[in-house]
Amino acid sequence: MVKVKPFAALRPPKAIAKEVSARPYDVMNSVEAKAEAGEKSLLHITKPEIDFDPIAGEHEQRTYDKAVENFKKWQERGWLKQDDREYYYVYAQTMEGRTQYGIILCANTDDYATGAIKKHELTRKEKEDDRMIHVQIQSANIEPVFFAYPDNAEIDAIMFRYIARVPEYDFIADEDGFGHKLWVIDDQKDIDRITEIFATIPAFYVADGHHRTAAAARVGAERRAKNPHHTGNEEYNYFMAVCFPDNQLKIIDYNRVVKDLNGLTPEQFLEALKKDFTVECCGQSEPYRPTKLHNFSMYLGGQWYSLTAKPGTYNDDDPIGVLDVTILSNLVFDKILNLGDLRTSNRIDFVGGIRGLGELKKRVDSGEMKAAFALYPVSMKQLIDIADTGNIMPPKTTWFEPKLRSGLAIHKF
Repeated sequence: MVKVKPFAALRPPKAIAKEVSARPYDVMNSVEAKAEAGEKSLLHITKPEIDFDPIAGEHEQRTYDKAVENFKKWQERGWLKQDDREYYYVYAQTMEGRTQYGIILCANTDDYATGAIKKHELTRKEKEDDRMIHVQIQSANIEPVFFAYPDNAEIDAIMFRYIARVPEYDFIADEDGFGHKLWVIDDQKDIDRITEIFATIPAFYVADGHHRTAAAARVGAERRAKNPHHTGNEEYNYFMAVCFPDNQLKIIDYNRVVKDLNGLTPEQFLEALKKDFTVECCGQSEPYRPTKLHNFSMYLGGQWYSLTAKPGTYNDDDPIGVLDVTILSNLVFDKILNLGDLRTSNRIDFVGGIRGLGELKKRVDSGEMKAAFALYPVSMKQLIDIADTGNIMPPKTTWFEPKLRSGLAIHKF
């Protein structure tokens, strides 16, 4: 079971919520962030390297120092103000006519250590270390993590009572056109009941934010070790998450582009594929999108192809073996292209489905890449099955949209 608590969020006044809020730190590079950041943007705190000219390195000490300086300035200037008491918050995101509703809360670091917060990806130490530094120096979770939980009718009912009110925040982000709304759950009976209900929820599932989750847990463990009077109730034992019922979430495709064909000509590569796939040429005019599991789209030499894995080349009874990322990795990236470890190989790149199939065509047509592959999206059921069995997905398997907006709530400890 999971343990949660309300918290007194540090957040922007209603009139400037849109100006302060920002896309997550890891969905853009520093040049893009510098161009996107207005005067009050949280990007000056989450990507402080943009305040230097030329842009500083992300891991330089002066960059970390600037993050601390800016966080203090935003509070001194009243661009971030702390609520007077602890609340839960309802957060709604709207993308392409579909809205999902989650609760902003504080999750417990012990639940990560015991496995009640379930992960489906491995973390990279250097990235985890960087996020840990940001949490440690700020004594705050500046950006939330994204959790899913088994849907619960009573939690839904409480949320929807507040959704009927006028929201505290209500705006459409200029960068992507996605809508964001926030309501404060301020009735103490509702706050207490939410805490009680989550105590019966068996697990949280990390949807997005594995590195931030791991970093928060490490900071909590460090603070605990240094406090001889530790009780378990200190704020450092908790970190901020937005939790959505699993039946509201949608995973979109996460695609791949490769720089070379391992010395093969396009014709030789196509012949090699035919050993394990049914290969059909779909022409040049319209991009081909996968229609079901084990069906892939490939763009090569100005042509779109449908690739369907042949029976016997995968194991539907294996929660990892059944994944299309596993099939593609085993039968193409390992067997034919010999790419090695996909986490470190410089011959492959990953493209979120939010960029569309046109991005795959663009990168191949430019000559930057040799071939592109689009996959059928993973389902929430597959993600939960893998997390429940203690398995780990291959790298870059899931892409959730819309991304959480940063700056609408911050947890200080």
